[in-house]
Amino acid sequence: MGIKIAIDGPSGAGKSTISKTLAGRLGYIYVDTGALYRTVALGCMRAGADLESAEAVARCLPSLDISLTHIDGVQRVLLGGEDVSEHIRTPEISLWASKLSALPAVRAFLLDTQRAIAETRDVVMDGRDIGTVVLPDAAVKIFLTAAPGDRARRRYEEMLSKGAECDYETVLREVMERDERDRTRSASPTVKAADADMIDTTGNTFEQSVEQIYAHVKKRLL
Repeated sequence: MGIKIAIDGPSGAGKSTISKTLAGRLGYIYVDTGALYRTVALGCMRAGADLESAEAVARCLPSLDISLTHIDGVQRVLLGGEDVSEHIRTPEISLWASKLSALPAVRAFLLDTQRAIAETRDVVMDGRDIGTVVLPDAAVKIFLTAAPGDRARRRYEEMLSKGAECDYETVLREVMERDERDRTRSASPTVKAADADMIDTTGNTFEQSVEQIYAHVKKRLL
């Protein structure tokens, strides 16, 4: 039975980058659950499913063969045996992943996959409902957040660094719209688990956030 660390929180809070770094320092496996939802979106898109139709997406799910592997400690996501880790990082896939993640059928489809990964290995898993639904028995639960403006700024700077054309106000609006969608969806809304610790990284550098969370986890695991 592995040690489980669950890190939840809204979009843009830095969950993935912080969790990945934290896992490396602890010697744990990092599980990016967002990559699984992105892969569902890519798989349904490739299959020609109508992504606007919950019924069409649900019909497509049984045909999707999605799995995770780790190469030199780095997570890679496979679709039908193909490494699609780079293909799922487009803005279009990101948008559809957010929308499809609100569907109960999609969340149920991926639930067993996520739990199975954590059964035999020490993991740091991040997402929106890890502490509340996926790993309710996690040894450490953190709800990581930051002010919407701070999260939008990080996303905006990341997009610029990748050469994408964008403006801050649009990114901020998208962050706030996604917050509302994640918070109000019927299937596993983004909420803090009752036994999770809230950590706000507003104003922090990346290094400060990592140190803060690493110290918190080490204390919790004593």
